[in-house]
Amino acid sequence: MTQAELAGQLKVSRSAVGNWESPTGISPSTMRLITIALVTDVSFEWLATGRGELDAISAATSNENAELVDDPSERRLLLAYRSCRAATRKLVLQIVEAQKIHQF
Repeated sequence: MTQAELAGQLKVSRSAVGNWESPTGISPSTMRLITIALVTDVSFEWLATGRGELDAISAATSNENAELVDDPSERRLLLAYRSCRAATRKLVLQIVEAQKIHQF
């Protein structure tokens, strides 16, 4: 994918993408990295840290107990959850549990 193609999908300038790729440029925000991961099928962990699986599908299935997430909304939610701090994750889980109780 070219810088111009990625820029078009992210609705940013081509020079913004070029700056992200430059060693002296400003890194994209966490939310932008999540979007880039979704658009390019590159794992968020690899984009953010350079560690782990490059390919998002390989990253999702590298654990034998892993479940493939193919719904884009669910995948976005999962990537956002993974980028949260522990305290925020705990709050999200409390909301989910409270929602389960109110469904019955």
